[in-house]
Amino acid sequence: MTPSEADYQRAVDLLLAGELVALPTETVYGLGADAANPTAVARIFAAKGRPADHPLIVHLAGHDAVEAWAEQVPIIAWELMETFWPGPLTLILKKQAWVPDAVTGGQDTVGLRVPGHPVALELLRRFAVAKGEHAGIAAPSANRFGRISPTTAAHVAEELGERVPLILDGGPCAVGIESTIIDCSRGEPVVLRPGHISPLHLEAVLGRAPAIETSHGAPRVSGSLEAHYAPITPLRVVTGERLLDFLNAQRHRGGTCGVISPNQPPQAGMPHAWRMLPADPVGYAHDLYAALRDMDHASVDLIVVEALPGGAEWAAVADRLRRAAAGAGQI
Repeated sequence: MTPSEADYQRAVDLLLAGELVALPTETVYGLGADAANPTAVARIFAAKGRPADHPLIVHLAGHDAVEAWAEQVPIIAWELMETFWPGPLTLILKKQAWVPDAVTGGQDTVGLRVPGHPVALELLRRFAVAKGEHAGIAAPSANRFGRISPTTAAHVAEELGERVPLILDGGPCAVGIESTIIDCSRGEPVVLRPGHISPLHLEAVLGRAPAIETSHGAPRVSGSLEAHYAPITPLRVVTGERLLDFLNAQRHRGGTCGVISPNQPPQAGMPHAWRMLPADPVGYAHDLYAALRDMDHASVDLIVVEALPGGAEWAAVADRLRRAAAGAGQI
């Protein structure tokens, strides 16, 4: 879908007025506000119920705006930008002194990204024209804090309702999980959150496999809590060889299950709901959050996810599932 001229103009007007706009990116839908306006940024935290010390990612119209937001940008960061932007890669860089603490969570670093979605880029370009050359939109995922990230405009409406004045509908997100985050602020690049851009993609640019540090590191980054991306329904990850026995045990206890798996159901009539996802990591990632939402609406007692294969190509999806299982059923 393509927003109308009136939609874009209303979005820009709202951003200039310090209000919120939900926008599509290639990863997930974001809840956007003028990143240079601390009052506007505070509205993001209020709408999501997000703790104020959690940093946000600033979305830019192009990498020519980077030095307005970051200082001491290393050469390798520029090489990553040239290769992967626009796209699902966030870079953590030393921030310029003026960047609001509301965006950075009080840290001396800022996360920057140029999204690879035509609607997001068009909005960013128009906002930059209206506000100034290096305008940015802070935009975490457009969901309640800790819950499943939205991959359609309907998901945003379900999550936030009237908390967001405008949702720009750009259709389903092409990637379906959040961006890869790389810290370039302290020497050697370090992966802080895995995503669609894999370590193999990064190795081709870096000339070596990147270090990976996905928990309890500094700086703090979006999506790094142990419990995150979580459905309301409790969730268990079960290996394929144990799956049938586990489902039979649940059935004998009178519990209803919804299963997410790359395989067909093992026998007819069970369980209560079954969602078959693609057997490749890219297709699986694209469909995962929508499948978790479907299971939340399926009136089951438990979501059962068949364990994923090993391997670096599955690392990003495995990261999201681990955090979803840790947070599931907590509201």
